[in-house]
Amino acid sequence: QVQLVESGGGLVQAGGSLRLSCAASGSIFSANAVGWYRQAPGKQRELVAFINSWGNTNYGDPVNGRFTISRDNAKNTVYLQMNSLKPEDTAIYYCYVNGNWGQGTQVTVSS
Repeated sequence: QVQLVESGGGLVQAGGSLRLSCAASGSIFSANAVGWYRQAPGKQRELVAFINSWGNTNYGDPVNGRFTISRDNAKNTVYLQMNSLKPEDTAIYYCYVNGNWGQGTQVTVSS
């Protein structure tokens, strides 16, 4: 079973930046699409960003132009660079690949 471990969350002021990492226990990223999702209190989990095995990316409308997803297959790690953060970006962020979810990392943006 693949294990995914997210890290990099924390508390940041509005306008700031964070970089999330998702590390996999095996070489699963190179052949699979990877997604970052988030879930805020009282809301449904939503797709934030997506990268396929060819490196093509897609973003949710609320983060398009502010967030960037990337991958380092050699390190079995996918990143989410988050810039110009807003209070509405506050959520738990999860990594997802091939039916596997990470435990999530909390991102809190203060106004």
